[in-house]
Formats: sequence, C-alpha cells, structure tokens
Amino acid sequence: MDSCVDLGGTPVAPNGVVPDVVVPSVVAAAVVLDAAVAAGVREVVVCPGSRSAPLALCAARDPRVRVHTRIDERSAAFFALGVARVTGRPAMVVMTSGTAVANCLPAVIEAAHAHVPLVVASADRPAHLVGTGASQTIDQVGMFGGFAECVNVEPLPKRLSEDDAAGFTHAVSMLRTQVDHAFAQVGPQRPLQLNLQFDQPLVGSVDAATAWVRENLPVADDATSSPKNTRNQQESHKWIDHGEVTVDLSKRTLVIAGDEAWPVEGLEDVPTMAEPTAPAPYLPVHPGAARLFLSEQVSAEGYVVDTKPEQVIVVGHPTLHRGVMKLLKDPDVRLIVLSRTNQLTDPYRRADATGTHIKTTGELDKNWLKVCSAASDLAAETVRTALEDDTLGFTGLHAAAAVADTLAVGDTLILGASNPVRDASFLGLPYDGVSTYAPRGAAGIDGTISQTLGVSAATSTLNPEEPRTPRTIALLGDVTFLHDAGGLNIPEHSPQPDNVTIVVANDSGCGIFETLEAGDPDYRDVFEQVFATPCNVDIAALCDAYDWEYIRAETAQQLLDALVDTCEKPRGRTIIEAITTRTTRRELAHKAQL
Repeated sequence: MDSCVDLGGTPVAPNGVVPDVVVPSVVAAAVVLDAAVAAGVREVVVCPGSRSAPLALCAARDPRVRVHTRIDERSAAFFALGVARVTGRPAMVVMTSGTAVANCLPAVIEAAHAHVPLVVASADRPAHLVGTGASQTIDQVGMFGGFAECVNVEPLPKRLSEDDAAGFTHAVSMLRTQVDHAFAQVGPQRPLQLNLQFDQPLVGSVDAATAWVRENLPVADDATSSPKNTRNQQESHKWIDHGEVTVDLSKRTLVIAGDEAWPVEGLEDVPTMAEPTAPAPYLPVHPGAARLFLSEQVSAEGYVVDTKPEQVIVVGHPTLHRGVMKLLKDPDVRLIVLSRTNQLTDPYRRADATGTHIKTTGELDKNWLKVCSAASDLAAETVRTALEDDTLGFTGLHAAAAVADTLAVGDTLILGASNPVRDASFLGLPYDGVSTYAPRGAAGIDGTISQTLGVSAATSTLNPEEPRTPRTIALLGDVTFLHDAGGLNIPEHSPQPDNVTIVVANDSGCGIFETLEAGDPDYRDVFEQVFATPCNVDIAALCDAYDWEYIRAETAQQLLDALVDTCEKPRGRTIIEAITTRTTRRELAHKAQL
C-alpha cells in the first residue's frame, strides 16, 4: 500500500514515514481512544478544555463511541458513573488539567466503594512544567490516592522526521501497550485515573493522526453492538472469589441483601430482607420486621414462637437500617458474610465465616418460613396504616409511596441518599422488573441528578428496538436535588434525555435529621440552623432556567396523578416538586415502628 487518505482528505504518508501533520499529542489521544474502545468503553463524557483537546476531538469524530458534554467536571464524572452502573462497562470522563481533575474526586470515591468501573482521563502538562508556575500546573499524579489506580502517560517524542520514523512508531507501540495494560485494570474493584501528558495539544490534524495510528497499529474491534453486560453480569474474572461456606438451612436463617448483592445459588428459597438496589427476592421480608427478629420469642394468640434467627447471611453491601445493623451485631446470631468485591460488609468485625459461594445442608424449617412471612406482613401493614393518618400531613414517606405505587415493569428508579432510599425500602422495594439504583457505595448525596441522567442515557441504549425510551424516575430530597442543580444543565449538542422524571420531595431541608438523634427536643434551638438547613430555592424558576418541564404537587393524590400522567404520556424531562412536611416525620416513624 503506497498511501492512504483520511476522512477529511488529508494525505497520510506511506508506512515508515511520519508526515508533519501527524502531531504526537493527537497520536497519543488516538491510541488512548482505541485502547478504551478495546476495553469496552462506549460512552465518553467530555468537559471543555485546551489541554484535553486531542482526546476530546478524537472522541467526537469516532463513531464507535457516544460523546456527552458537560461544563462541570463533577457532574461529568457522576454522569459517567451513572452510565457505568447500568452497563457494567467502563465509562470515561475527559477533562483538562488543574482543579478540573480534582472535581472528579467525589465520583471516584463512590465508584471505588460501589465497585463501578470508571475511567478518569485527566489531561496534564508535561512533567517539566509542574512546579514552574505555569497555568493549571498542579501535581495530578495519584490525586485520587487509594481510591483509584493511577497510570501516568508521558508525552510521545516531540520532534519527528523521516529518519526517526521507526523510533517514533516504536514509541507509539509502547504507548499502546501501556494504555492497554492500564485499561485491563479497570473493573468493579477499582477506578482508573489515566493521567495523559499532552504537549502542544491544539496543533495538527486529528484525522491524519487517527489514520496514521490505524495504518501502523492494529485497529480496536468495532464497537457498534449494544452492551451485553449489566451491573450484575460484569466480566467474571474481575470479581473476587472469597471461597465457599457451608450453610445448614435447617437453622433459622435470614438473608440480608444490600447494594451489590447477586442471586446466590442455594439461597433462592431463604427469607430475604433486601434493600431497594438488591435483586428482588422470592421470599421478601420487610425491613421493619428486624425489631421482631431481635427478640428471642414473641407471644401471639396464646402461642410462643421463636423469632430470632440462628444465622444471618449478608450478601453484598447492606447499609440502610439500624434494626438490621443490630442483627448483624448480635453475638448470639451466627454471621456469614458473602462478597464478590475487595470489601466485606462486617461493620462489627465479628463474621463467623466469609465467602462468595455456599454449599447447603439441611432443609428449610417450614415454621420459620411462616414466622418470617407473618413478621413481614405485620411490618408492612404497620407502615401503610401509619400513612393513612391524615393528621401527619404529606411527608416524604407519602411521596415515596406514590412513586412506588406507580412503578411499572421496565421502569428504572434512582433513589437519593438519606430518606428516599430508606422510605422506598419501607414501602416494599425492590420490585421485580424495576431496575433500581442508589449511591450506596459512600452513601453521599452529591451528583445524584447527574447519575440519574447517566443511568437514563445508558438505559436508552439497552433495548434500541423498543418503540419508546423506557421511563427513568428519580426520587430525591430537596437538599440532594439542590446539591447537584448544575447537573440539570445539558449542552444542546449533547444527547438529550428522554422520558426522565425527577420527583423532589421538598420538605424545606434535611428531613432525615428529624428522626435521628439531632432531632431530639434538646437541640431544637439550633436544629434549623445546623441540621435542617432550609434553602428556600424557587425550584420552578430553576426548572425554567434549565429548560425542564415543571409540575407542582401539594398532596399525595396530586403527586399520584402527575406520576400516572408522566407514565401514560412520556415526556422528555420533567421535574415534579412534591411540597412535603418534615415536622411530623418523628411521629410518623414512631407510628410506623421504623
């Protein structure tokens, strides 16, 4: 082959010659993008910047990836995190040098603790400029500490000629080996920071550099097919196998399934207390039943029944309920912890056995199954009865009930930290057929709108043959919503969300503290100032500013009607502000025995 021509008509010299238009920084970017595609990256989130221009331009012109743009690096990183939660594939966020990189830290922490594959491609100045006072020169290498694997990529040789073409090609080949190795590390165990030192970032032809790379290096596999992985079906070799545990099912056994849980073979028929982000169990047990399981025995209608489990099996990462945590702490209960990650959920460091797989012996006790079913029904009924008390007003728990009662098979649900995810749990989630996500890794409130939009973007690609985009619905508190208000901004040239509804349970502050120790009457004199922190933001005006449809709901019925309407008549992007109260949350929690 004598020569080739890129898409823009720029001539590319024959093999063995490096033309002047082929600039090292752009070549490096083309190599990185090819390696990313080979590693499974299909979604790239780009923030504007000069130093990152080579990679941004390569991504924007590559049909193998879909490019999203965000002006804020924190939002961009959380958006990528949302994408990766759904697909199980690494999503990549690209930004310029300096403090732009630091804005990704919260998302990296969540990814590390939630075991979601995330790649931060941080552009950097050449090392010789760090410490010189040059613009945006900070030490970025290893910025995320133990939360991410960091691979530092040095610039390719700067000056090229026909005489050193072979050496340059060799340097490019070595770069490809380095970044291939880096991407091989990406998986559920640890995010990746790929720190890319770019020299002369805005010089040269992107098309010519890309063509030269593909002429001289193997091309990564085409990535036009839809992702086959889900969050619970990531590549098996990237999970950790902690071994096998023998479980005697003749003992009173209860499974506690949290975030990152998976269907464990052998536990299908065991009563399971599952958090909303866990797989829906065959025999669900309401979390409110934990208070009954803490007692040795309960008397009912003249009968005395044993109610305390003899053993509890933790699957994944449960974190939500204090009553459940007390079960994990009880020294009289045998504790078995199962995990597929580098972390074991054993907050009291008392696990009797740990593993990933189980070997079962014995038969399930039918009486114990009846006890679990009765305790679950009683707990669920207590919550629903409390919600019928009109004196309590319209609370966040009522809002969660409206959301739960209008979910349909095929919906995707995102739950904010603090009250929403707990409220959803008290109302019976998880539901079979509804994919549910929540930031349970580090359990922070930051970036939840951005994650919602990332989840929606990824969900829309899973079944492209469907006549309409599946509904994505998020339930957030007002503080969580305002914490990521900038995430509502979607640049016009970026893919636009479709059929997304965000419900904001606005109780004018941090309602969760009403039911915690901080809500005690002894602290009411400073409660509003340092705990509740009401913000009094005009959410309707905020929606108008960011071009979101706005609906206001002042009662549970109005919220139900709005949710049914958005379900029957899909919209592009809608925010429903539910005007709730937190003044009765403490009383409601008492009546619902939560």
